[in-house]
Amino acid sequence: MNDFDPVASARRVIALERDGLDALIRSVDSAFSATIERLGKVQGRLICSGVGKSGHVARKIAATLASTGTLAYYVHPTEASHGDLGMITPDDAVLALSKSGETRELGDLIAYCRRFSVPLIGMTSQVESTLARAADYKLIIPDAPEACGETRAPTTSTTLMMALGDALAIALLEQRGFTAADFKTFHPGGALGAALATTADIMHAGQAMPLISQSAPMSDVLIEMTVKSFGCAGILDESGRLAGIITDGDLRRHMGDALIEKTAGSIMTARPKTGSPGMLAADALREMTAGAAKIMQLFIVDEENRPQGILHLHDLLRAGLK
Repeated sequence: MNDFDPVASARRVIALERDGLDALIRSVDSAFSATIERLGKVQGRLICSGVGKSGHVARKIAATLASTGTLAYYVHPTEASHGDLGMITPDDAVLALSKSGETRELGDLIAYCRRFSVPLIGMTSQVESTLARAADYKLIIPDAPEACGETRAPTTSTTLMMALGDALAIALLEQRGFTAADFKTFHPGGALGAALATTADIMHAGQAMPLISQSAPMSDVLIEMTVKSFGCAGILDESGRLAGIITDGDLRRHMGDALIEKTAGSIMTARPKTGSPGMLAADALREMTAGAAKIMQLFIVDEENRPQGILHLHDLLRAGLK
């Protein structure tokens, strides 16, 4: 009878990789700091390279670096030997990945770095390997047991390389002072782009805003609200600052009070919630939905409280925010 337990197998694999990550945490030292310092001075790009599973990790590291503001791309070492070495200049740096440090296909790339003084960073588990000896900067991962013990298929080792690559990307990001606004430039699409969008990216501005003066009769307010279709009108004082707001809810509450004979200023709700043009759209959504008094519209104002735009809750939801 087969007594294989897939849950136990999964837990064993994860535990082995967790132990490897714990060892990696303890192993990070001044060599990592020196690598970050050197990469911070690179004028060109960081070329990531590796073969097999290490190559897949190298591609992922290059993608993460590129998306966080470090110029990086992947070069396959075999393609490098057949002409792509010409893409690499002394202004660049090379990050080569190999668990054993003896990957034959990396030979030409290593030799090229030595010949043309291209900074070489070696990520390997073997400190005495060919790659480690040739590297200017050594990122040594623990030689932890692979999760697939019988075949020694790359599992724990690739997890450690991936984690150390993430650490490189984030350290370089923090060293550079990379901001959410910078990050948004490289992630304009999808849920991530939506989360990093600002109110200025989504808001309706100019003539699209439903705005009217405090002294305007409610008949004019009703027309403005109907034409602009936001379910509200922003009420302006004599200086053009936002003094209040009238919503569909306000109209219902005052329906029996000779509403049409009143002025906007007598009906409006004063000091409504507002946002700024640089506010993250995700923060605007939280502001609109926080607490019991949820709102459907948010006026975006400048430092002098002059309306710059308006957001409807549906705008944020259509943008992919949740």
